[in-house]
Formats: sequence, C-alpha cells, structure tokens
Amino acid sequence: MSVISFLKSKAFFIQLAIAIVALFVIGFLILKWLDITTNNGEFQTVPDLKGKSIEVAQIELDENNLVMQIQDSANFNPDYPKFSVIDQDPKASEQVKENRKIYITLNPSGYRKIAVPDLRQKSFRQARPMIEALGFQVGKTTYIDNIGKDMVLGLRYNGSVLEPNTKLPKTSKIDVVLGNGNRPGGN
Repeated sequence: MSVISFLKSKAFFIQLAIAIVALFVIGFLILKWLDITTNNGEFQTVPDLKGKSIEVAQIELDENNLVMQIQDSANFNPDYPKFSVIDQDPKASEQVKENRKIYITLNPSGYRKIAVPDLRQKSFRQARPMIEALGFQVGKTTYIDNIGKDMVLGLRYNGSVLEPNTKLPKTSKIDVVLGNGNRPGGN
C-alpha cells in the first residue's frame, strides 16, 4: 500500500479523528486542572500597610493570605515612625493571587551617619556646598583672628570640635569657625 492510498483510506481518517478528539479532551482536562490549582478568578486585596509597624503589617498580610518580604530599609523619613512601613509593592487595594509576596520597605531608626570631610583651609564658599551636598546643615558661623578671611579653620558639632571623618547623622547642624582677615595677636 502506498502512502497516497493510505492518506485516502478510511482507516487514516478514523485515526485522525480519534487524535483530534483526544487532543481536545486532553486540552480541556489541562485547562480545568489549571483553573482549580491556580484559583482562577480568586483574588486577595492588598491592604494599606504604610505607616504601620512590622508586627501589624504581618498580621494584616496573614489575614489576607499574603506573604511579607522585607526589602532593604530606605533613607530615614521623619514623617513615619521608626521601623514602620514606608512603601509597599504591589500598592494598596490591588488585586493579587493568594500567597503573593508583598515587598515592603521599612523606615530605619534614624538618619544614616555620614563622615564629615576635612574642610580646613578651604574657603567658606567652597565648604558650604560640600556640607550641604552631604545632607548636613550649616549652623552658626564664628569668626576668629586669622589672616585667611572666610577660610575654614575648624568645624564644631554641639560645641565640640569635629575631627575629619567623624560620622554624624544626616541633617546635623555643623558650626563653622572662620578667619576674619585680621592678624592674630594684634596688628
């Protein structure tokens, strides 16, 4: 029997019909199985966790059959309590599947500490932007007798002398000691 005569035979068409029906049945069964195992059409609403403590956030996520995943802490935000949630992904009120991971970002306990650069012998005009770029604030400026007018002679924090590379919390006020352009000890 040749291939062409087999393709025209009744046996070939019966086998082809059985194969097509089998594919449809298998496809239908797979789709039904996926519907059941993936909870198709069943969603959980993501609660709003912003500003809540980690313990409260865990309780709310457990009640909604969701999983907490803590991401690295962000920069300190004074608008939120320490160790509270300041961001979440997915956002509140979104619809997600059961056991979905909710990524949260926590507020650290305070501003991170930054090393104070060595600004001695720099002009105040150079030092001020460097101080502010690091996130510090310029506090009081004090002038003492020194021939270098507006030259930074030292830095202070809460009345204490600041050595270079001392670490201070971001947004700290740094007082600056500058020269007034007069010779020390008289004329």
